[in-house]
Parts: sequence; C-alpha cells; structure tokens
Amino acid sequence: MFPSQLSRKLCLALAAVGLIASAGCSSHEGTHQPAKRAAKAAAPKAAAPNVETPKAMPVSAKAQPTGPVITVPKGTPIIHATLDPDHLNKDVPAAIGLIGDAGLTLDALTKELAALIASPRDAGAAAREIAELRAGWLAEWKPKLTSDETPLNPYRVIADLMANVDVENTIITHDAGSPRDQLSPFWVTRAPLTYLGWGKTTQLGYGLGLAMGAKLARPDKLCINVWGDAAIGFTGMDFETAVRERIPILSILLNNFSMAIELKVMPISTDKFRSTDISGDYAMMARAFGGYGERVTTPDEIVPAIKRGIAQTKNGVPALLEFITCKETAVSRIAPGK
Repeated sequence: MFPSQLSRKLCLALAAVGLIASAGCSSHEGTHQPAKRAAKAAAPKAAAPNVETPKAMPVSAKAQPTGPVITVPKGTPIIHATLDPDHLNKDVPAAIGLIGDAGLTLDALTKELAALIASPRDAGAAAREIAELRAGWLAEWKPKLTSDETPLNPYRVIADLMANVDVENTIITHDAGSPRDQLSPFWVTRAPLTYLGWGKTTQLGYGLGLAMGAKLARPDKLCINVWGDAAIGFTGMDFETAVRERIPILSILLNNFSMAIELKVMPISTDKFRSTDISGDYAMMARAFGGYGERVTTPDEIVPAIKRGIAQTKNGVPALLEFITCKETAVSRIAPGK
C-alpha cells in the first residue's frame, strides 16, 4: 500500500490514530508478509471491516486493472504523495496532493501524527483475524503448493524453495508478470530489507540486476531472483556478468515455454502466429557462461537441486536452476469488487 520509504514508525503511528490496522504494518522495515493481502482475498467480507482499511494512501497512485490490487472503499479520501505533479489526479482523484520527496514527506507526516497518539493501539484482534484467514487461505492453495504434477507446478517450486533456505539470511526478488504474482503472496520474510518487491511491474528481467546488486551489498546473504522464460529472454545474457564478476547469486527460473498469463488475452495471435511461445535451454546457457546450470523436471528433484544450487553459491559460483513448469495461470489477488 505504501512505498518502500514508509517506516515502521509511521505505520504504527497511523495505526494508533486509526488510519490503518497496525497488523498491516509489515513491509520493508519490518517483515514483508504479502500473504496478508491474499488472506483477505480468501475471505474478504470477514476481513474488510478491520484489516488494513485505508483512510489515506501516500503513494504514487495508479489504477490497476490487473495484478495485485488492494481495494479502496468508494468515497475514501485519497492523500497522494508524489515527486511529479503531473501524476496528481492522473489515474486516481486525490483530495490532497503532496509534492515532494517521499522520504521527507513521510518524515513530516510521522512528526504530525505523533502529537495525536495518546496510547498504543492493541493489534491483537487484527493479528488473530489475519492468522485465521491466512490459515484458511493456505488450505485452499495447499494442493498447488504440494503438487506432484509434471510439468512442475510453480507454486510447488516456490514452497520448496522457502522451506529449504535460511529465510532470515536470504534476500529475494521476483520479476514482472507471473513470477511476481506467484511469489509475493506466499513468501514471508523474517528480517528487514530481505524482500525486494517493487510494485506492480517494471521491465522484464529487472530482477537479475537486483539480485546481483543485493549480493554485492550483502555478500553474506543468499541472494535469489525468481523469473520466468520471458524475463530471461530480455536480460539472460547478463548471467554471464554474474559469472565474470564473481557474483554468486541463485537464479530460479520458472520455464513453461510460454507467456501463459497472456494466453487468455492473445488467443488469435497465439493460434495464428504462436506469439506466446518461448523456447530455450537456459541451464545449458548458464553452463556455457561458466556458471552452474541445472534443469529440473520432476518433483522429487526440486529440493536436491535447490541444495546443490545453494552449495554452488557458497563456493562462489552463480547458479541457475531451470524448473520446467506447467502453464499455471491461477493467482491470489484482491480484485476490485471481489
């Protein structure tokens, strides 16, 4: 809901004066738990009155017909903070516009809210509600998270990845499209600044550079980028940069040989021109660059491959694990009106 500069201090201040539920203050400075969004999607009527209902939204706001969405109740006044005045009222009408650096704006807002806080607000009830909803939501998704199907289900890959890394000492990012929608609801971080989430979208292949930058900044961490076959087609050659510059990241590629999320909106061009088809042996590419590359096709090899990939990074070698997945299109979202 808020940009990365939003501090936990501000989030708690907003909660104390009733602007948001404090249980929702969890992203970059605390723990990032995007599953809370998905938990509400599982039971929105129960959660909507209490959990993360905004009265203000200090973001560079944009209407989003697709992708992860938080529904703002109709009639809610919007406070829009942005660096560019041209963005005001471009997509979302704003009751108040705040023009300036996001960090400075949020610092000023924190200072003003501090005077309104009489005492901390108990977040226990909201936290219990979120936990209950999340448990039900996870039960609905369990068949995909534990699927033994082949080609592999990408949710099984993500679940096994999270279960087999030291999450607190891992920095992870997704790429645009399906990898973002598939990773962000389920990955729960345990330490600040270990989830590099960057909103709705950006150019394909962006996550590779983020992972390399994270590894340079924090060489003690396991740094992972999760991407798809379209994204690697844009920036995959720069895996060679990771090899050449000795930046030992772990690259998780979900390859279904297709832009599957586009199949419903591109049926004619797919039928006539195979416009959504993608091909490539990217594990072989990684090996050709001098890195570690492994293609995984069966569920029983997911965990062993992850462990081999991590071992390679500890030896200073970038590793690319190519998981051959099904054309999964189901995602967990909160859509307007749902």
